[in-house]
Amino acid sequence: MMNSKMFILGIASAVFLVSCNQKEKTTESTDAATDSAAVQTIPSDSSITKATPTAPGDTSENALDWPGTYEAIVPCADCPGINTSLTLNNDKTFNITEEYIQRDSKKQDKGTFEWDATGSMITLKGKTAHYKYKVGENKLIQLDMDGKEIAGPHKDLYIFKKK
Repeated sequence: MMNSKMFILGIASAVFLVSCNQKEKTTESTDAATDSAAVQTIPSDSSITKATPTAPGDTSENALDWPGTYEAIVPCADCPGINTSLTLNNDKTFNITEEYIQRDSKKQDKGTFEWDATGSMITLKGKTAHYKYKVGENKLIQLDMDGKEIAGPHKDLYIFKKK
């Protein structure tokens, strides 16, 4: 008889605990739905989207006047250099032209770019252009594919100046 009472008490306790956990989950779902609704009520003004930085605090993304055209002649393995012009737009799109000096070769690409989590580096997302740049005051510094500054005696040739 005592075992039956303990068994029933155990089941009642388990049912009580399960019902409490379900209420907590329901509350979390309601909170998430409320948060989503709050986000959806914000006006969808495109200037707000453009001005929202990816990183907090003062960063290249939100503190510098980065939109514009940048130019450099970057090194080339089998020619005197590549005359490069890169235009960054407010809507996070870009246009790049690469003209190989003393060759009859010119490449153009366009696409979008993304800021990194620190708000100091961009990565181009084009058909062929997948370069990374550190954004500075009126300049871009081309980075290697790992996001590190290019070292060596020609490192200054990877600095793009704003027109």
